[in-house]
Amino acid sequence: MTEDVVSVSAPARLHLGFLDPGGQSGRRFGGIGLALDGPSTRLSIRRAGHDRVEGADAKRATEHLAAMRRHLSLDQTHDMTIEEIIPAHAGLGSGTQLALAVAAGVRALEGFPTDYAGDATRLGRGNRSGLGAAFFNQGGLAVDGGKGTQDRPPPIVSRFAFPTDWRVILVLDPRNVGLHGPDEIAAFDALPPFPESETAEICRLVLMRTLPGLAEEDIAAFGASVATIQEMVGGHFAPAQGGVFTSPRVARACTFLAAAGAHGIGQSSWGPTGFAFAASVEEAERLVAAARAEGAANDLDIRIVVGRNLGASVERTSRRQLAGIG
Repeated sequence: MTEDVVSVSAPARLHLGFLDPGGQSGRRFGGIGLALDGPSTRLSIRRAGHDRVEGADAKRATEHLAAMRRHLSLDQTHDMTIEEIIPAHAGLGSGTQLALAVAAGVRALEGFPTDYAGDATRLGRGNRSGLGAAFFNQGGLAVDGGKGTQDRPPPIVSRFAFPTDWRVILVLDPRNVGLHGPDEIAAFDALPPFPESETAEICRLVLMRTLPGLAEEDIAAFGASVATIQEMVGGHFAPAQGGVFTSPRVARACTFLAAAGAHGIGQSSWGPTGFAFAASVEEAERLVAAARAEGAANDLDIRIVVGRNLGASVERTSRRQLAGIG
């Protein structure tokens, strides 16, 4: 007999900035982000005689599994193993990727078509950003058009492949977490209105600097615009997160990387993860080595990763089982 197993690997993402946090344009938030080849959330799921969910964040995965079975009217029970997970509350989209990985795994195993945007809504993701569902589907660098009146993740209005030679330097602080849950909602409610003039400037930068810089593989133009957007958005959120960066250690490391020649430093979402860009793997390695040599990387996890131009991997296989001989 055979046993079907579905394996899912979902990419982390960087959130490079909001376009209109206050909704002055008539659509709230909007954003620009990038899918990454690591870290990832990886899980496997199969049918089983009883439910079992093991691994990091098993409680949330169990809730997502139950919600999907209700939606799909499934009576089947499942065995799920979470083999790797994107760090939670680090600004890398861990919650959305876990939810969509569970949903995609159940759909593939039970023969249902994909519905990334719909599942994001059903599982309580994508309330402010459509980037997580977009990256699960396609990867790359994308811009979403902000939340309108529909109860679905915001639409993707632009997508580009990320240059294969460029590298992303991630600066993670394992001893810190970004705002999340009720604290995140309270922070949004307490912030002052985002200036309409800054929304206009960010939209101009994205359209006339960030995306053209990416299309022409001009990392200086791309990085300068991302850094400017980060300064504007980070300044707005500073009262809620204690500064432009959530983690002072990450702030020091990113400032060092910028002085050493890195491009486009910033913080992903509420952090604490910081980032910078380099034109090649050799340049990225030089920058990271310099940061470590100068002590700017102390107590931090600094990684060099690649932008991911593909969506999540969802693979179904059949494992042959041999019946026992009595």
